[in-house]
Amino acid sequence: MFKEQTHLTLNNTINLGSFYTPQHLINIVFDMLNKNIENIKNCYLIDTSCGYGNFLMPNKLFSNDKIIGADIDDNALKIAQNNNPNAKFYHHNSLINIDRTNYKLTDKDKIIVIGNPPYNDKTSIIRNGIKQIDFEIHNDLKARDLGISFMLSYQKLKADYVCVLHPLSYLLKKTNFDNLRSFKCNYMLKDALVISSCEFSKTSKTTQFPIVIALYEKNDWGMDYNFITNWNFKTIEGKQFRISDFDFIGNYITKYPNKHAVTLENTVAYFWTMRDINALKRNKTFTNKASVYTIYITKKDLNYYQYVDIFKGYIKHIPYYLGNNDVFINNDYFIKNQEIFVNKDKDKLDTYFRDLLGEHYVD
Repeated sequence: MFKEQTHLTLNNTINLGSFYTPQHLINIVFDMLNKNIENIKNCYLIDTSCGYGNFLMPNKLFSNDKIIGADIDDNALKIAQNNNPNAKFYHHNSLINIDRTNYKLTDKDKIIVIGNPPYNDKTSIIRNGIKQIDFEIHNDLKARDLGISFMLSYQKLKADYVCVLHPLSYLLKKTNFDNLRSFKCNYMLKDALVISSCEFSKTSKTTQFPIVIALYEKNDWGMDYNFITNWNFKTIEGKQFRISDFDFIGNYITKYPNKHAVTLENTVAYFWTMRDINALKRNKTFTNKASVYTIYITKKDLNYYQYVDIFKGYIKHIPYYLGNNDVFINNDYFIKNQEIFVNKDKDKLDTYFRDLLGEHYVD
């Protein structure tokens, strides 16, 4: 029976990244495994951050002697053991001393890593004041987000398959994708489904961000960012999108502080640093004062920043699953129809954004 996490405080929930997975999402994971992996009954199933063991309940695909769980949280692990007394559980830190022998497995054993590894982006401003990671992490695994550290640990474990939930931003944001380092060089995305963070009971229902249920297969080629941008992502709502189908504002202007690249004489306005669409929801656009976080705008680029300011007003029409992306733009149309954006012609702007987003426009 599925168990909801109850023993952790809010602070510990955030620091450990422990947002326990609802049963309907666990079902999707097992359906994905069954559809994509041959001879699955010969594999071992491992969750190295298993919490209450909701992914490790007795099931038809795996015999109990092939189900293994581990967690740094001893209280959670006791509940996991009660949920499946015949499975094997280990109380340890899965981000140090990583080796198959820790689980009494050999290099010949086929293993599938499954679960919802902790994610806790230390650079995010969301609840940043209470984010403290106070446990040891192997030097090769250190990253700005615990989830990326776990992804890297799966490669060290030499998992044959990895089927986990993680923020979609790990793939869509090139910096995050590059931080996957050895993982992206040894695994390829095989199947994926995008869901909303609000599927989890202790997350915000108003500030949604996309999570992906992703199945990766170990191979000799890995995957590059071009592979990801051309991947046809499917959402739980039945939508589909490819990043390569869109154009982005970052291709035409800078999104980050550029004080040393622009002279004060050429500066006509200031703009706050831009990250992605979700960040734009929270952040200001134009500002009267320069700071270490502002962009110095020249007359040549002013219209593009005015476009971003208008775009912010249409964010409510953008679905959660596109929120990790840069600001969308149809640059050819923008260049030819500057007056629409300068004059803020509402009817024509409405039409533009409906056309820009197409089936993804949220009414």
